[in-house]
Amino acid sequence: MRSENRNFNELRSIEIIPDVNIYAEGSCLIKCGNTHVLCTASVDDKIPSWLKDQNRGWITAEYSLLPRATSTRVNRETHGVGGRTHEIQRLIGRALRSVVDLNILNGYSIHIDCDVIQADGGTRTASITGSFVALSIAINKMLKNNKLIQNPIKEAISAVSVGICNNEALLDLDYNEDSSAQVDANFVLTESGKIVEIQGTAEGNPFSREEYLALMDLAYIGTNQLINYQKEAIKNAKI
Repeated sequence: MRSENRNFNELRSIEIIPDVNIYAEGSCLIKCGNTHVLCTASVDDKIPSWLKDQNRGWITAEYSLLPRATSTRVNRETHGVGGRTHEIQRLIGRALRSVVDLNILNGYSIHIDCDVIQADGGTRTASITGSFVALSIAINKMLKNNKLIQNPIKEAISAVSVGICNNEALLDLDYNEDSSAQVDANFVLTESGKIVEIQGTAEGNPFSREEYLALMDLAYIGTNQLINYQKEAIKNAKI
């Protein structure tokens, strides 16, 4: 039986709470079942030196798993981030930049921070989904304060995990499902259905084209629902 007595095509309970940090230009706490991630967006009125004279802005991301986010304590990454953390940070940044016109953001950098408070599978996908909310809130404040005259966000983006467990395709895996899955994958999709990134791995036997398409169909179901939650959170934010 799945967590929360879910069907194969159901997300875990989702809650996105905006404005949880009074200092950040944009923030939210996203809860996907027992996975909870704090996402903040900080605006800086300068760009990296390597972007000098390119007339565009930048979005970058950092990701951290807090020491007691899991069932046993993990050490803080005090001497540089590990390979997994670096991969997730790059994924979040790429995902957000794919739906933002960086030319409109000219002269500004937005720093996204994702801190996993509690982990039960799908932390990277929850981070992307929550980061888009924090980013959108920050940009709406920039528009209100006349720092921008045009919204650089082209469309919404969200991410979800899918997998095959006991020969059944499932949406939004928790840790128990993910750790025993025959196939696990992460899909990053835009509101219009465009693909930003797909990460998929077979644990043992390869999976078929038909199984892959079944997973993709589930991912579209999940990301469409997540985008509705994002829109509601952005609408309820204090701008």
